[in-house]
Amino acid sequence: MPLHAHPTLPLHSAQPRGFTLIETALATVIVGTGVLAIMLAQQSFHKQNDWASRAATGMRLASEIREMTFNLPRHDAVTGTETWGPESNEASVSDYDDIDDFDDAVFSADLGNGPLSAMRTPIPNLPGWLQRIEVANVDPFDLHTTVPNGTSEMLVIEAIAEYQGPYDLAPTEITRLRWIQPR
Repeated sequence: MPLHAHPTLPLHSAQPRGFTLIETALATVIVGTGVLAIMLAQQSFHKQNDWASRAATGMRLASEIREMTFNLPRHDAVTGTETWGPESNEASVSDYDDIDDFDDAVFSADLGNGPLSAMRTPIPNLPGWLQRIEVANVDPFDLHTTVPNGTSEMLVIEAIAEYQGPYDLAPTEITRLRWIQPR
Protein backbone atom coordinates (compact mmCIF):
# COMPACT_ATOMS: atom_id res chain seq x y z
CA MET A 1 0.00 0.00 0.00
CA PRO A 2 1.38 3.41 -0.86
CA LEU A 3 2.47 5.59 1.99
CA HIS A 4 0.21 8.51 1.14
CA ALA A 5 -3.05 6.52 0.97
CA HIS A 6 -5.15 5.92 4.01
CA PRO A 7 -7.06 2.69 4.11
CA THR A 8 -10.29 4.08 5.52
CA LEU A 9 -10.58 7.36 3.51
CA PRO A 10 -11.38 7.38 -0.19
CA LEU A 11 -8.98 9.29 -2.45
CA HIS A 12 -11.82 11.24 -4.15
CA SER A 13 -15.24 12.04 -2.81
CA ALA A 14 -18.07 10.69 -4.90
CA GLN A 15 -20.31 13.78 -4.39
CA PRO A 16 -19.23 17.18 -5.76
CA ARG A 17 -19.06 19.89 -3.13
CA GLY A 18 -21.30 23.01 -3.77
CA PHE A 19 -21.18 26.62 -2.53
CA THR A 20 -22.19 27.30 1.00
CA LEU A 21 -24.86 29.86 1.82
CA ILE A 22 -22.25 32.32 3.08
CA GLU A 23 -20.17 32.01 -0.10
CA THR A 24 -23.27 32.61 -2.24
CA ALA A 25 -24.31 35.65 -0.18
CA LEU A 26 -20.81 37.11 -0.37
CA ALA A 27 -20.69 36.65 -4.15
CA THR A 28 -24.11 38.34 -4.46
CA VAL A 29 -22.91 41.32 -2.41
CA ILE A 30 -19.73 41.67 -4.49
CA VAL A 31 -21.57 41.48 -7.82
CA GLY A 32 -24.34 43.80 -6.56
CA THR A 33 -21.78 46.39 -5.42
CA GLY A 34 -20.12 46.28 -8.83
CA VAL A 35 -23.42 46.73 -10.67
CA LEU A 36 -24.41 49.60 -8.35
CA ALA A 37 -21.06 51.33 -8.93
CA ILE A 38 -21.51 51.07 -12.70
CA MET A 39 -25.05 52.48 -12.47
CA LEU A 40 -23.89 55.43 -10.33
CA ALA A 41 -21.05 56.17 -12.73
CA GLN A 42 -23.45 56.11 -15.66
CA GLN A 43 -25.92 58.40 -13.86
CA SER A 44 -23.11 60.86 -13.10
CA PHE A 45 -22.07 60.79 -16.75
CA HIS A 46 -25.61 61.59 -17.87
CA LYS A 47 -25.86 64.53 -15.44
CA GLN A 48 -22.56 65.94 -16.69
CA ASN A 49 -23.63 65.45 -20.29
CA ASP A 50 -26.94 67.22 -19.62
CA TRP A 51 -25.14 70.13 -17.96
CA ALA A 52 -22.66 70.45 -20.85
CA SER A 53 -25.47 70.38 -23.39
CA ARG A 54 -27.37 73.14 -21.57
CA ALA A 55 -24.24 75.26 -21.16
CA ALA A 56 -23.49 74.98 -24.89
CA THR A 57 -27.08 75.83 -25.86
CA GLY A 58 -27.11 78.78 -23.44
CA MET A 59 -23.88 80.18 -24.85
CA ARG A 60 -25.19 79.74 -28.38
CA LEU A 61 -28.38 81.67 -27.57
CA ALA A 62 -26.48 84.51 -25.89
CA SER A 63 -24.03 84.66 -28.79
CA GLU A 64 -26.92 84.84 -31.27
CA ILE A 65 -28.11 88.02 -29.53
CA ARG A 66 -24.60 89.47 -29.63
CA GLU A 67 -24.32 88.76 -33.35
CA MET A 68 -27.78 90.24 -33.97
CA THR A 69 -26.91 93.53 -32.26
CA PHE A 70 -23.23 93.78 -33.17
CA ASN A 71 -23.49 96.32 -36.02
CA LEU A 72 -26.47 98.29 -34.75
CA PRO A 73 -26.06 101.91 -33.65
CA ARG A 74 -26.49 102.72 -29.96
CA HIS A 75 -29.51 104.96 -30.47
CA ASP A 76 -32.10 105.66 -33.17
CA ALA A 77 -30.82 107.95 -35.92
CA VAL A 78 -34.04 110.02 -35.88
CA THR A 79 -35.01 110.25 -32.20
CA GLY A 80 -31.52 109.94 -30.70
CA THR A 81 -31.68 109.37 -26.94
CA GLU A 82 -35.17 110.83 -26.53
CA THR A 83 -36.77 107.37 -26.64
CA TRP A 84 -35.16 104.59 -24.64
CA GLY A 85 -36.40 101.21 -25.83
CA PRO A 86 -38.40 100.58 -28.98
CA GLU A 87 -39.93 103.62 -30.68
CA SER A 88 -43.71 103.72 -31.10
CA ASN A 89 -43.50 102.48 -34.70
CA GLU A 90 -41.35 99.45 -33.77
CA ALA A 91 -43.87 96.73 -33.00
CA SER A 92 -41.68 93.63 -33.39
CA VAL A 93 -38.05 92.60 -33.22
CA SER A 94 -37.77 92.86 -37.01
CA ASP A 95 -38.39 96.64 -36.62
CA TYR A 96 -35.68 97.18 -33.99
CA ASP A 97 -33.00 99.37 -35.54
CA ASP A 98 -30.75 100.31 -32.62
CA ILE A 99 -29.34 98.78 -29.43
CA ASP A 100 -31.58 100.56 -26.93
CA ASP A 101 -34.64 98.99 -28.62
CA PHE A 102 -33.56 95.66 -27.14
CA ASP A 103 -33.56 96.80 -23.49
CA ASP A 104 -35.69 94.44 -21.37
CA ALA A 105 -36.61 92.33 -24.42
CA VAL A 106 -37.48 88.66 -23.83
CA PHE A 107 -37.60 86.05 -26.58
CA SER A 108 -38.96 82.59 -25.84
CA ALA A 109 -40.73 79.69 -27.51
CA ASP A 110 -43.30 79.90 -24.73
CA LEU A 111 -44.03 83.51 -25.71
CA GLY A 112 -44.13 82.58 -29.39
CA ASN A 113 -41.30 84.91 -30.39
CA GLY A 114 -38.10 82.96 -30.01
CA PRO A 115 -35.52 82.12 -28.99
CA LEU A 116 -34.00 84.08 -31.85
CA SER A 117 -31.09 83.53 -34.17
CA ALA A 118 -28.78 86.34 -35.29
CA MET A 119 -31.03 86.64 -38.37
CA ARG A 120 -34.00 87.50 -36.07
CA THR A 121 -35.81 84.28 -36.86
CA PRO A 122 -37.00 81.81 -34.21
CA ILE A 123 -34.76 78.83 -33.59
CA PRO A 124 -36.98 75.72 -33.67
CA ASN A 125 -37.07 72.87 -31.14
CA LEU A 126 -35.88 74.78 -28.08
CA PRO A 127 -38.83 74.59 -25.68
CA GLY A 128 -38.18 76.01 -22.25
CA TRP A 129 -35.37 78.32 -23.42
CA LEU A 130 -35.54 82.09 -23.30
CA GLN A 131 -33.26 84.99 -24.12
CA ARG A 132 -33.39 88.13 -22.01
CA ILE A 133 -31.55 91.32 -22.95
CA GLU A 134 -30.55 94.16 -20.68
CA VAL A 135 -29.04 97.39 -22.02
CA ALA A 136 -27.61 100.03 -19.70
CA ASN A 137 -25.64 103.25 -19.97
CA VAL A 138 -22.42 103.18 -17.99
CA ASP A 139 -19.81 105.70 -16.98
CA PRO A 140 -17.02 105.47 -19.61
CA PHE A 141 -14.40 105.72 -16.86
CA ASP A 142 -16.04 103.15 -14.57
CA LEU A 143 -17.89 100.42 -16.46
CA HIS A 144 -19.45 99.12 -13.24
CA THR A 145 -21.31 102.38 -12.61
CA THR A 146 -24.70 102.62 -14.31
CA VAL A 147 -25.85 106.10 -15.31
CA PRO A 148 -29.32 107.24 -16.44
CA ASN A 149 -30.41 106.02 -19.88
CA GLY A 150 -29.26 108.19 -22.74
CA THR A 151 -26.64 110.10 -20.72
CA SER A 152 -23.50 108.22 -21.74
CA GLU A 153 -21.72 107.26 -24.93
CA MET A 154 -20.96 103.84 -23.45
CA LEU A 155 -23.48 101.00 -23.36
CA VAL A 156 -23.22 97.63 -21.69
CA ILE A 157 -25.37 94.89 -23.14
CA GLU A 158 -26.12 91.62 -21.38
CA ALA A 159 -27.67 88.65 -23.11
CA ILE A 160 -29.00 86.15 -20.60
CA ALA A 161 -30.01 82.64 -21.62
CA GLU A 162 -32.35 80.85 -19.21
CA TYR A 163 -33.88 77.39 -19.21
CA GLN A 164 -37.01 76.12 -17.50
CA GLY A 165 -37.55 72.38 -17.70
CA PRO A 166 -41.00 70.80 -17.60
CA TYR A 167 -40.76 70.15 -13.84
CA ASP A 168 -38.97 73.37 -12.85
CA LEU A 169 -40.90 76.04 -10.96
CA ALA A 170 -38.85 78.91 -12.40
CA PRO A 171 -36.28 79.39 -15.15
CA THR A 172 -32.61 78.93 -14.27
CA GLU A 173 -29.96 81.25 -15.66
CA ILE A 174 -27.55 79.20 -17.74
CA THR A 175 -25.39 81.84 -19.43
CA ARG A 176 -24.81 85.56 -19.11
CA LEU A 177 -22.80 87.19 -21.89
CA ARG A 178 -21.83 90.83 -21.34
CA TRP A 179 -20.12 93.21 -23.74
CA ILE A 180 -19.50 96.92 -24.23
CA GLN A 181 -20.94 98.89 -27.15
CA PRO A 182 -18.79 102.04 -27.30
CA ARG A 183 -19.88 103.52 -30.63
